[in-house]
Amino acid sequence: MKIVKSKDKIVINELDDFNVIQTLNCGQIFRYVIDGERALVYSLDKRAIVNFNENEITIKSDDVDYFYNFFDLDTDYSYIKNELRKDEFLKSAVDFGYGIRIIKNDVYEMLISFIISSNNNIGRIKKSIEYLCSHFGKNMGEYFAFPTLQELKRASIADFRSAGLGYRAEQMYDTVQKLTDEDINKLKHMDKNSQFKFLLSLKGVGEKVAHCIMLFGLGVKDVFPVDTWINKVYNKLTNTVVSDRKTITRELTDRYKDLSGYAQQYFFYYFRDNKLK
Repeated sequence: MKIVKSKDKIVINELDDFNVIQTLNCGQIFRYVIDGERALVYSLDKRAIVNFNENEITIKSDDVDYFYNFFDLDTDYSYIKNELRKDEFLKSAVDFGYGIRIIKNDVYEMLISFIISSNNNIGRIKKSIEYLCSHFGKNMGEYFAFPTLQELKRASIADFRSAGLGYRAEQMYDTVQKLTDEDINKLKHMDKNSQFKFLLSLKGVGEKVAHCIMLFGLGVKDVFPVDTWINKVYNKLTNTVVSDRKTITRELTDRYKDLSGYAQQYFFYYFRDNKLK
């Protein structure tokens, strides 16, 4: 890619390694709106306006540096894709999702968002998050910021139910009340095993959700979140019928090692969109 960064925008050409729609629609982010060749992307109290076509992407924001890091623009995805294409089973998925980039989002926002995402669909997840933003987040004028932890502590179980969290409402309330800003800061500096153990100690966080938080919020790439689609991928890959997701996670991570998170995104996007049976 060719990237030019200025005070208020980033202009990207030669788009072999970045497709906006693929990146936003592969299950790693929920606060965005795509309208034709324009996307609004939100993180914490920030917004990026992303205009794109087949030749150029322009990212405009009041915090260009934040979104430069957010879209992981320093990472060489050509190298990553070439390494993963060596796996014959993965090659078609990499080619199909050629423009996916793993977003570097805020870990606290990812924690809250992926608790909401458990056994849920994208439409409901987005509505629930938007409800919490509009009722508890700061009014930024044209949009609402993601509520800070202190702001979200004002929410009751009934508030979380009104947000559409269902059975997750009590789990979310418990986690939000117990969590501190110090916990979040410590989490960023823990080793991988300690991060995983801490996340599993929070109500509403199982192994798949913990791995998603680590991948999209902490930048841990040697994890492999396993959901229904990845379970199907594994069974197709191994020509078996396995439902034990601990086994699947372990074996896929052993197979793809430090590139596991990237492999997971290519597999997920390819097989979900092609409706693997």
